[in-house]
Amino acid sequence: MNRYTLAASCIALALATNANAAPTDGELDALKARIEQLESDKDQAKQDKDSSIKLGGAARFQYSYLDYDENNKDRGGDFDFDVFRLDVDGNLDDIIFSAQYRWHQYMDVIHHAWVGYNFDDKQQGKIGITQVPFGILTWASNSFFFSSNFYTGLEDDYDMGLNYTYSGDTSRLDLAFYKNDEQGGLDGYVSDRSARYSYDVVGVRLPGEGIYDAPSVDKAAAETNTVNVRYAHNLTFDDVALELGISGQVGQLEIQDGTDGDHMAAALHAVVNYDRWNVKLQLTDYEYDVEGMDVESMIVGAYAFYDSIPAEATSYMANVAYSLPVDIGPISNLTFYNDYTVVTDKPAAQPDTFMNVTGVAITSGGLYTYIDFVIAENQPFIGGSMVGDGDTNKRLNINFGYYF
Repeated sequence: MNRYTLAASCIALALATNANAAPTDGELDALKARIEQLESDKDQAKQDKDSSIKLGGAARFQYSYLDYDENNKDRGGDFDFDVFRLDVDGNLDDIIFSAQYRWHQYMDVIHHAWVGYNFDDKQQGKIGITQVPFGILTWASNSFFFSSNFYTGLEDDYDMGLNYTYSGDTSRLDLAFYKNDEQGGLDGYVSDRSARYSYDVVGVRLPGEGIYDAPSVDKAAAETNTVNVRYAHNLTFDDVALELGISGQVGQLEIQDGTDGDHMAAALHAVVNYDRWNVKLQLTDYEYDVEGMDVESMIVGAYAFYDSIPAEATSYMANVAYSLPVDIGPISNLTFYNDYTVVTDKPAAQPDTFMNVTGVAITSGGLYTYIDFVIAENQPFIGGSMVGDGDTNKRLNINFGYYF
């Protein structure tokens, strides 16, 4: 309704309510004031709709009992602060933005930070630190520990670059170019290259070095000029929803001594939803090459420590979950799950890695809790390393947090 239509409607209403008398100057002034107020309210409502900002965050805590740590067992487990985070999300017309920062006891890190634009209802572009479009999104797993792919940098990874997403009625195409990792690559202005949320390669592991050693100065490394392509197609059969997808990643590896390197990864995935059941399946393969070297392991950094991963490997993931709505006091939903990953085909006869997580996620208002029982071998955070040769370990983990 434009200003003239609104004015005519108001005057007509006034005349109809006082048909036997002409409007006085005072009544006309009141009508004009009302018109201006309505126009102002309408403009403010439009502005509020087109521009918004939302602040949020979470505080999480954790209890863990480790069968591979005698001191932890003697204490009956440990109860620790996990993380405090702040989120900022918003838009200005078709311009959108999102950022998240996290504080741990041992580090503080950027999780993501980007600005985007909605070209139309189906197309979106982003620039900044964004989630790498690879494999099942947003997460390929259900538990607090993700899948083993997370620890090779191939699940929930965040890097610095450009993203384009086309979301059709039954398909989604993601194209991305990443100049470097979220710390600015090899020349990033950071004091600790291991203090980051997601795993990235930070060096070449040399013969004779320890699994957890920091990279040598000459063999410090970083991924650069990485291209990602991901396509997913959705199908529906009666009550079954099926997503099938393929992902590819290729890029260069920058090494401090000037040696050339490159990396690649590929994945096939399927997600099945039936009633309250969800199944996630993914096959992933990756490889790092360094010119003139027969590399067996690469150095990765995350969570304020260095670790090693095989220079090449294949992983198989199979996860199943069942979501059960309940009414138990403040508890509204229970999601039961079992996540399984095996990492094999490593170089130099490195032993396989496997991780099985059986657990339940509890939703209770703003409180979200993971209760996980983990059995794993050669798995980070479960007493091992991807390039290790250790025992089968167990961990009971309860992580809960309030989201606001």
